[in-house]
Amino acid sequence: MVRTGLAALDVLAVDDTFLEEEHRVLRATVRAVVETDIVPHADAWEQARRIPDALWQSLGARGLLSLTFPEALGGGGAGVRGAVVLGEELGRSTYGGVATSVTAHSDMSSMHLARAASAEQQVRWLPDVLAGRCITGLGVTEPEASSDLARLTVRARRDGDHYVLDGTKTFITHANTAGLFFVVARTGGSGRHGLSLFAVERDTPGLSNGRTFHKTGWRASDTGELVFDSARVPAENLLGAEGDGFRWMMAGLDHERIMMAAIATGLGQVALVHTLAWLRERPAYGGVLWDKQAVRHRVADQAVRLAAARTMLYQAAARIDAGAESRLLGSMLKAVVPPLVNEIAASCAQLSGGTGFVEEGPIERIFRDARFLAVGGGSTEVMLDEVARLL
Repeated sequence: MVRTGLAALDVLAVDDTFLEEEHRVLRATVRAVVETDIVPHADAWEQARRIPDALWQSLGARGLLSLTFPEALGGGGAGVRGAVVLGEELGRSTYGGVATSVTAHSDMSSMHLARAASAEQQVRWLPDVLAGRCITGLGVTEPEASSDLARLTVRARRDGDHYVLDGTKTFITHANTAGLFFVVARTGGSGRHGLSLFAVERDTPGLSNGRTFHKTGWRASDTGELVFDSARVPAENLLGAEGDGFRWMMAGLDHERIMMAAIATGLGQVALVHTLAWLRERPAYGGVLWDKQAVRHRVADQAVRLAAARTMLYQAAARIDAGAESRLLGSMLKAVVPPLVNEIAASCAQLSGGTGFVEEGPIERIFRDARFLAVGGGSTEVMLDEVARLL
């Protein structure tokens, strides 16, 4: 029996091997949401450079913004495997900007409320965050410090019952649309031990937006700068204790790297599916492009490697859900999967000819949306060094 499409790429049956029934049901739910609520409208969101409030609230009502949160906090308790299913299915939409925007809220920023917030802070913010009424952003990267997180310089100075923040954060997802930011700022000396984590609300005096970035890809994802000019943040908005910021930030980065690998896996699969259909139909030299051995072997090689990477992703997610340490696993996935999907997307664009270079079809979009997955959350080079350090 010949299998086609996504089924042909899932020869290792990762769902049967690594997932519980609740995760399989979740996959069907997210896939239906992608088909009905995202794909028909996402071109307009790309033009608007943001996701509309209605989608956020629809996702919140379905429980898709709270999957990774513990059930005790009103979440789905779906673990890392549930988060990976969400990221992969959003990636399969072919709209990487939507996938990264949604997961930047659901898994890369708001999860700090589960990790670091007090019970009072959770009661204050979680209901609106999980419902999609308040979107969150993560304020880490700075103009002079990106992957070298120990060089962060935004300063938080204690002044009575407030902290006063000064400096600029850049390349911030949801910079112009979020209502709540999780900001890493320096409360102590140099290095990683002087950093603290704050919840900063949109209407904080002294907080404003700087530049808005128009990116090559991820066009449906709002990206810009946050400027802190003696911004007064209530001391009660400190998450955890002073000096704990680096620890919370790294816990978040471990999960963020896994999510980026999940989104990349979804983009890679759908790129291959579209390209296979094109190659089997495109007339060329008395047959179709798929008749050419060089073409078939290139696609076959990439399909094999993607199947292996996807299996590694789900095996790692299952291990973490069972209590395994995530640092090395997340770094390995981030080092391997996004670069592979960049290669696949570039190859699919090449094999698609002119249609892979225009915005009428999905391959051009996948090509540009996959690119930053190898950079954000730690570049491939930094990830390989992290893997080497942990071996």
